[in-house]
Amino acid sequence: MTSHNEILDAALDKITTGYVFPELTGPIAEALRGKLADGAYDGLADADFCAAVTADLQAVCPDKHLRLLWSEEAVPVEEEDSPEEEKARWLTYYQEGNFGIARAERLDGNIGYLDLRFIPDADAGFAAIGAAMQLVAHTKGLVIDLRQCRGGSPNGVALWCSHFFGDDEVHLNDIYERATDSTRQYWTYPHTPGPRYLDRPVTVLTAAFTFSGGEELAYNLQALGRATLVGETTRGGAHPTDRYALTPHIAVTVPTARSINPVTGTNWEGVGVKPDVDAKAEDALDAALGLLAAE
Repeated sequence: MTSHNEILDAALDKITTGYVFPELTGPIAEALRGKLADGAYDGLADADFCAAVTADLQAVCPDKHLRLLWSEEAVPVEEEDSPEEEKARWLTYYQEGNFGIARAERLDGNIGYLDLRFIPDADAGFAAIGAAMQLVAHTKGLVIDLRQCRGGSPNGVALWCSHFFGDDEVHLNDIYERATDSTRQYWTYPHTPGPRYLDRPVTVLTAAFTFSGGEELAYNLQALGRATLVGETTRGGAHPTDRYALTPHIAVTVPTARSINPVTGTNWEGVGVKPDVDAKAEDALDAALGLLAAE
């Protein structure tokens, strides 16, 4: 059985070598080792240990992607998937979740509605995203519901965004990666799987639950003036993250990159994406429909 000391050592090794802000790794290690030495984790069950370490991590560095996670289901530690195996595993996940598209329909008043629970990789989700956009192609206004969106792929976000602009010359986001000390730019795609949705109003619903890739989709459209956000301020996770299994039931998630919006020069990390129109999550759809009816 792996001790808490060994788990913490392994987690700190991943954080020290991978965290996108290396200058913060020293204070993180000092704080956690101090807690361990003071007996803060003594006698805790593994799930409670993970929760306590996560709270202490985020007290030093309020990064919601930086976590020690407990899983009831055991996962392999030593063996890593090959690229082909990992791609197949993700494809199964996307397929079982209908590529994140919970609903795509036309509401009363000829308003399109898309309920997105996660954002798939662009290649995997290409056809499904196109089919969803085809279903709402002839509506007079659109609601994109991200209230239950838990995140996803940056290139998938770019593909969704591409449907709301007229060409491939819109700069959406940049992501700086520590490991390569390089920045990747994300622009709208020259070709989209579905019809582009232009010259009509778009509203985006947000909630305190909305996270990561869902936040980026909302933030990009808001920053570029292409959508009105209605709802609650989102959770505030802007850092692409790697996950490392430390034991069969414990993993550490380490943000290895950070988003930089070309319009604002910053991102939504720690502060969330703030809506243009405040509304409780459960009231956001009615509020958005009211706005669209007034257009």
